[in-house]
Formats: sequence, structure tokens, C-alpha cells
Amino acid sequence: MSTQHRSRNRAILRFILLPMIFLTVALLGGLRIDSETHTFIFLPPPLITLILSVMLVTLCVRGGAINLRAWVSSDQPVLTNVSHVLTLITLYFASAQAFNTVLPERGLLFWLFSFFFLWTLWNNQFSNFDARRLLRSLAVLFGTAFFLKHMFLASLFAPEGGWAKKVAGFLLEVGTLGTLDYQSFAPATGYISFFTLALYVGGLILLTPSPEPEETDTRSLLRAYHNLPAIERATVRKAIAGETPAPTQTPQEALMKIDDLEITGELIEPLSEETLIRKSSEK
Repeated sequence: MSTQHRSRNRAILRFILLPMIFLTVALLGGLRIDSETHTFIFLPPPLITLILSVMLVTLCVRGGAINLRAWVSSDQPVLTNVSHVLTLITLYFASAQAFNTVLPERGLLFWLFSFFFLWTLWNNQFSNFDARRLLRSLAVLFGTAFFLKHMFLASLFAPEGGWAKKVAGFLLEVGTLGTLDYQSFAPATGYISFFTLALYVGGLILLTPSPEPEETDTRSLLRAYHNLPAIERATVRKAIAGETPAPTQTPQEALMKIDDLEITGELIEPLSEETLIRKSSEK
């Protein structure tokens, strides 16, 4: 019964929960609330976020967080492959909207943040990552961008800020020759962005490299055993049984034992060509 429950829970996770999480992130990533009218504003993802999303998904595949051969395989039914492809597509657009929610909307800051993401993801393409390290790296990356945009910059350019904030904002704008154009939104935008990023990181945690459980150590050991040559498999069986060959065993005696094993069917696969040539020359 527990096996059926695990199988059902994995199916619910793959076909329902993960697509719903990534679709929610894709919808909330472009949501903003105007600071004056308090109306909802939906901003489409810029082109740079689509490029960054491609790099992030590629990094997930390279780091082992996603095994494409396990998600899309000819051994699976067509509907299962279609469902898995749709889940990966929702992951792509959710990643684009996750970048969209932490990028400033325009001006010099937009390009500075974009270059920060682009440079970080490009360098990570040539680094050694596993799934856990990759997840921690992405959490730190988005967390840093969230802090800079929705806490530091939002506080610095807040309309109701004190004179010190206004002076600092004025000096920054003068120092950048007016290219530091920042669009302020209502404080609720930061809460929406935080929920969006938390949901996105949670989806990455639930996203397993393979939709089905991977092979256990026993299965991998059996697979490695069947890939051995026939003679080596016989040696492994003797070692497991506790039998050791005699040190004074002659080649003729070893060949006779190999022939006996072949007759009894213990050796399933035929001998290699080199072994047959050696046997014929020794006889």
C-alpha cells in the first residue's frame, strides 16, 4: 500500500503541483501595484529575462538538477512525455518572471542588474555544480537581487522618505547624469515579489532530476555485474561464495573449470574472442 501511495504522490507532484507552482510564479512575476492609485500593473518580461532563463535552465541541466533523458524518453507514453515537456516549459517562463520580479523596470539600474545576472550565470556555466550547490547558489542570487531592489532601492527612492534619503537619491541621480531612473511602486509589491521568489525556490526544491525514483545501489550493482565479461562474472560469483582459486592451479585446469562452467550453464554469455584464441593455442 505504501508503494501505491508513493507512486500516487509522485504523480500528483509531477502532473499537478509543479505546473501549478510555476504557472503561479509566471503570473505573479510581472505584477506591480501603483504607489498612487494602488491599481494592479502587469509588466511583460523583458527580452533579457528570456535569455537569462535559457542560461538558468541550461545550468540546471548541466548541474544535474534536471535529467532531460529521464523527463522525456521514448520508453514513456506520449501523454507522459507531453506533460513533462509542458512542466519544463512552465519552469522556463517561471524563471523568466523570477528575473522580472527582481529587475528594476528601466534606466541604468535595469542594465546593471541584468549585467549582474548575466555575468554570474555565464561564469557558473563553467563551474562544477551539483543539484544542492546549484539550488543554494540560485537562492543566494535571487535573495541578493530582492534585497537590493525591494529593500535598499525602494527605501532610497521612497516618496515619503526623509531628507537624508532624498539627498542621497539626488546625489546618485546627479552622479549618474540623470540615467539613474527608478520607478517606485507601493510597498505591497515587495511582498508579492517575496512570495513569488519563495514559491519559485520551493518549486526548484520539489523538482527532482528524474520524475521517477532513481536506481538504488543494489540495482546499479546488478547492472555493473551484468556488464562484466563472462570470466569476470564467474570470478565474482566464486568470491561471493567464498571460493578462492588454488595458487598452483595450472592453465589447463583453469580451462577445464571454465569448460565445466559453460556446460553447466553458469556462464551465460559466450567467451570473448581473445579467450578462445588463447584456449586453442594452449590446447
